[in-house]
Amino acid sequence: MSAAGGEQPGRLLCRLADIPDPGSRGFELESGAIFLVRRGAVLAAYVNSCPHTGGPLDWVEDQFLDLERRRILCATHGALFRLEDGHCLAGPCKGKGLAPVAITVTEGEVRLAPTKP
Repeated sequence: MSAAGGEQPGRLLCRLADIPDPGSRGFELESGAIFLVRRGAVLAAYVNSCPHTGGPLDWVEDQFLDLERRRILCATHGALFRLEDGHCLAGPCKGKGLAPVAITVTEGEVRLAPTKP
């Protein structure tokens, strides 16, 4: 997914400083829910939808990481995903992946990336 469905490219999501390191933050957009994850140099965005059930990954607002804050965790059935690429490492959707959302970071602001023609 490029700029999250019909969302306006360049739309400001938040400041990078608003996301704990490591940590995560969710967003409700007109086209659906997405979330950002951050750990060290890794910053990634995904559609908030489990590839197994289609439901949201979080039960608690802005909580998308496991207890060790090393993997994305689906709160419904415990599937674990890599932060870097959203690939499912364990659980009923093993081998599948989260749908990425293209973002940019400029001057400390995290924005939806422009779509490519």
